[in-house]
Amino acid sequence: MDAVQRADSGHPGMPMGMADAAVVLWTRFLRFDPDHPDWFNRDRFVLSAGHGSMLLYSLLHLAGYDLSMDEIKRFRQLGSITPGHPEFGLTPGVETTTGPLGQGLANAIGMAAAERHLAARFNRPDFNLVDHRTFVIASDGDLMEGVTNEACSLAAHWKLGRLIVLYDDNGITIDGKTDLAFSEDVLLRYQALGWHTDRVDGHDPDAVEAAIEAALVDERPSLISCRTHIGYGSPNKQDTASAHGSPLGDDEIALTKEAMGWALEPFEAPPDVYDFMHQAADNGRKARRDWEALVRKFGDLHPDEHASFEASLGGKPPQGWTAKLDGAFETGSKVATRKASGSVLNALKPAWPNLIGGSADLTPSNNTETKDDSDFGASNYAGRYIRFGVREHAMASMMNGMNLHGGVRAYGGTFLIFSDYMRPAIRLAALMNVPTIFVFTHDSIGLGEDGPTHQPIEHLAALRAIPNLTVLRPADANETVICWDLAASLKGPAALALTRQSLPVLDSSAVAGARRGGYVLSDRDDAEVILIGTGSEVHLALAAQRVLDGEGIPSRVVSMPSIEVFDEQPTDYRERVLPRAVTARVSVEAAVTQGWHRFIGPTGVAVGLARFGESAPYQDVYEHLGITADAVVKAARQSLNASRSQ
Repeated sequence: MDAVQRADSGHPGMPMGMADAAVVLWTRFLRFDPDHPDWFNRDRFVLSAGHGSMLLYSLLHLAGYDLSMDEIKRFRQLGSITPGHPEFGLTPGVETTTGPLGQGLANAIGMAAAERHLAARFNRPDFNLVDHRTFVIASDGDLMEGVTNEACSLAAHWKLGRLIVLYDDNGITIDGKTDLAFSEDVLLRYQALGWHTDRVDGHDPDAVEAAIEAALVDERPSLISCRTHIGYGSPNKQDTASAHGSPLGDDEIALTKEAMGWALEPFEAPPDVYDFMHQAADNGRKARRDWEALVRKFGDLHPDEHASFEASLGGKPPQGWTAKLDGAFETGSKVATRKASGSVLNALKPAWPNLIGGSADLTPSNNTETKDDSDFGASNYAGRYIRFGVREHAMASMMNGMNLHGGVRAYGGTFLIFSDYMRPAIRLAALMNVPTIFVFTHDSIGLGEDGPTHQPIEHLAALRAIPNLTVLRPADANETVICWDLAASLKGPAALALTRQSLPVLDSSAVAGARRGGYVLSDRDDAEVILIGTGSEVHLALAAQRVLDGEGIPSRVVSMPSIEVFDEQPTDYRERVLPRAVTARVSVEAAVTQGWHRFIGPTGVAVGLARFGESAPYQDVYEHLGITADAVVKAARQSLNASRSQ
C-alpha cells in the first residue's frame, strides 16, 4: 500500500489479496537462496499477474534478496529496480518479465518442460541433479488470454506435474466484476485440459498448504483456485475494481492499517516478520549447499557425465561445428534455404546436446526435425524434438521460458506469416534479451500458390522494428550456415527468414562476409550504382548486374542478410561496403520497402511491395508484382539519373 501510494501509481489490490497464499508458498514450499538468486536447482517462481509486482518486491525484500527498502520506496521511478511490472535481468529473484497477461504462465510451462528434459538427461540413481518445481501466481486476466489455453493444453499433454499454479480468483478486473465478460467455470475447463484442480479460501493458510501438498504428489499440472478478496483488509476498497489499479489514498491506508492492528509507520515492518521470512531463506541456503555437495560427489563418481552437465549449464554452442557442412552445397545447384536450414540442424544438433526445439505442426515444411531426433513428451522427456501443435503463440512463449530456465537452447519453426501470432512473445524475448531462435520459413511471395493469406509482406519490417531482435534472411545455402551460426552465438533472440523456393548456391568463399551482416558479394571496378538485396532477391540483383554490365554501367551487389548485424560493424567497414560517394542505389526485397531508405538515400529507389500478394506459381507472382531483375535494372537507371542531376 505504501509503495503504490508514494508512487501515486500501481496496483495494490492483488498484492493485498494474494499475500496470505504467497507467504504460505514462500515459507513452506519454495526453495530459494537470496545470496545466489541464479542457483540452478532453485524452484522457479513466476508472478504471471505482473501488475501485482509489489507483492513480489515485498517478498524479495523481506526474504533477504538484494532489494533494499530504498528501492521499495522508489517503486515505479526512473532508474529503480522496482519497475511497474517485474523485469528479468533487472531485479534479483525475478525469473521472467511479466505484465502482458498470459505470458508469465506460458513461460513457466516452458520452464517446467526444461526441468523435466534436463532431469531425464542427467539424473541418476542417488543423484537428482535437476529436481525442482515451478510455481506461478496467475490472475483472471492470465486465464482469459488465449496464449495460456494453448500452453496449458500442452502442459497437461506432457504431464508436467511439477508445475503448480495459484489462481487469484478474486472476481475483479479493471472494468468491474469478472461476470461482465467471464462466466465460464475455469476449474472445469482445466479439468477438461487434463489438469489437477482444487479450490480453497485463499486467506486460509492451512487450506492453501493442504492444497499445495496434494498438488505436489499429482502427476498432472495443478491449478489451485484461491478465492480471495482484492484489496483484502481495506474497509472501503476491498472487492472493488478501484482497488485493482489505483492507490488507496492516505485515509484508506490509515483505516486499513487500523483494521489490521498495524500501528507502524509507512515502509516499516516488524523485525519478527523479517526473521520469519529469513528462516525460509536459511532453509533454501541449506538446500543449495546440499545440492552443490551432491554435484561435487557426482563429479567424483561420474566425471564425464558431470562435464556434460556443466557444459549444459554453460549453454554455449560448440566451436567449429560449421566445418561439418564444408562442401555440403554444390555451387550453382539449387537449394531452398529452409532445406539448407534442415541440413544445418542435422549438423548442429548432434554436436550441441543443449539444442531442443520443434515446430507448430509444420515439421515437413520447416525442416526443423533431424534424422536422429526423438519426440519430447510424457513418455520421453529426454526427447529433443517438440511437437507444439497448432499453437504458435504458446510455442514462442514456452521457448522463452525454456531459455530463461537455462540448460537448454530452444528453437521453433513456423511460417513467417504466423509471426503475427507470436509477436508478443518475440517482443518479450527481445526485451529480456533471451536467446530464443525463431525459425520462419515461406518468407515471401515466393511461397506461391497458398496466396496472400500466407504470403508475408510487412513482416520483415515489423520484426526489424523490434529492438534487440536480430533478423537473418540468407540468400543461399551457404549464407544459411553462417546465419545459423550467428543465431546460435547471439546472447539475444534471432529470427531466421527462409525460402520455400530453391535458390542457386553461391560460392562459399564469396559469401563469407555474411557474418558481418552486409558485404560486397559481386563488384565491378568504379561501380556507379549499388544494388542491395536480401534473401531470394539477392539473385535478382545479380541478374540485374549482368544486364547493367551489357549497358556499360558498372555496379556493386551487396547482400545484406542482417541489417542489425551490419549496423553493429565499425563505421569504416560500413563505409567500404556502402561508400557515401556512390549515391545511386537500389534496394530489392519482396516485402514492404519500409526501412530501406536509410541505406539508399534520397536518390535511391526501393524495389518492393505496397500491396498483398496473389495465388499462383511463385515465378508468376514475382513477374506480376514487378519484383524482377528488369525492375531492378530500371530502378538503377532511375537512381543514376537522380544522382547525376543533384
